Amino acid sequence: MRFKLERTVTGELLKKFCVAIAATTMVLTMTSCGQDENNNAEFKPALSFETECQLKVAGSYSNFESLESEFERFYEYYPNVNLNYVCLDDYDNTIASALISDEAPDIYVTASWMLDEDRMAPVLEHAEVLSNPDLNINLDCIRKGARWSLDNGDVIMLPIFTRSYGMLVNMDIFEKNELEVPENYSELIDVCEKLEAAGYEAPIMGANGTTVAGMYYALAFPFFCDDVIKNPDSVAALNSMDKSAGEIMRPTLERLGDFVDSGHLNPNLCGEEIADDYDAVIMRFFEGDVPMMLGSGDMVSGTLKRESKSEAFIANPFKYQFYVVPFGDEGGYFLDAVNLFFSVNKNSANLDMTNEFIRFLMREKELGNMAAIKRLITPTNDFSVDEVYSSLEGFPDERAFSYQETGLNDAVNKEFRAAAYKVANGIMTVDEAVNAYGSLWDE
Repeated sequence: MRFKLERTVTGELLKKFCVAIAATTMVLTMTSCGQDENNNAEFKPALSFETECQLKVAGSYSNFESLESEFERFYEYYPNVNLNYVCLDDYDNTIASALISDEAPDIYVTASWMLDEDRMAPVLEHAEVLSNPDLNINLDCIRKGARWSLDNGDVIMLPIFTRSYGMLVNMDIFEKNELEVPENYSELIDVCEKLEAAGYEAPIMGANGTTVAGMYYALAFPFFCDDVIKNPDSVAALNSMDKSAGEIMRPTLERLGDFVDSGHLNPNLCGEEIADDYDAVIMRFFEGDVPMMLGSGDMVSGTLKRESKSEAFIANPFKYQFYVVPFGDEGGYFLDAVNLFFSVNKNSANLDMTNEFIRFLMREKELGNMAAIKRLITPTNDFSVDEVYSSLEGFPDERAFSYQETGLNDAVNKEFRAAAYKVANGIMTVDEAVNAYGSLWDE
């Protein structure tokens, strides 16, 4: 196991500077004590300004610039606290050992899949219950779809970044052709036809694969999830790989098959021109001739750094935004998924200050700042922090849900991805895919 310290020099300089202005900061802070923190008021420190300690955050990112930014902002309140981020090699297999080591982190990254893995039980057992009202952590700033809790209601993981699945839209193409971004399935078909008539060979593209960042997941999986939520009795059979449960996939697979048969989505062309579901998708989109590019929020997060790497985009930059795919008759479905959680080590030697940092972080302002730097979706309701995601502002509640709400396990997720890929690529008919439920991922 190896730790790689990732600390910026600016943090040290800022701490020295903050000592000089600390008294002023505290005065300003105290004047705002009467404000409601739930409305993103100024943070009110609960511990002594002179507190000295070291806190360590462990994760798997090789660098974590957005977290470093929050370290520096926290120093304004606690200039004598030393915050470090460490990257653990082979994180999933080493975090349990790290938590019982002499260098145990105070805060560590967790993920929703850990809740279903017996081998991760020791990792979760170290997690503090952050919903304890005595901690005064503002959980209300987290939107409904990003909240995860244990069966007993305890919250031990707090969302830092979230993602969804949808499409990047070249807004300049739509403006040039006097088109509106489609809001339901009928409009999607109509827009595709008009774009093809205007000379766009591929109105909608994506990575032709079985990953969660592939185009079939973004296009059809939220539609499938809506069917599952409306038919909760189907969940147990789906999770147990009951062959008869494949029928619940039929409406989604039929619509997917029809959409591909219409010619608006060409899997062969996508496979030829897009080699992977991240870098290649982004760079192909930046060529500027694809009106709609399917993918995940993780793909969107990589766009900013790649704008300067695309000669086509540098020569002809264009405005783009993220939208959910309007695959349903009433519109699209916003599938809320958490990209990264933080948990607190309940055995931390500096638990009070660790919780103080978490309390500082769990506010719209700070979470929005982190999301904007990473270009991921904030776990709050304030989508205005990044114009790319502004289309999500005011999204209808009845068509927004989290993966947790479906009750589906990861095996179902894989079966659906395999079924969608095979139907779209003509490997199986819808009937064959439905009847093969339970063995699709292995074939």
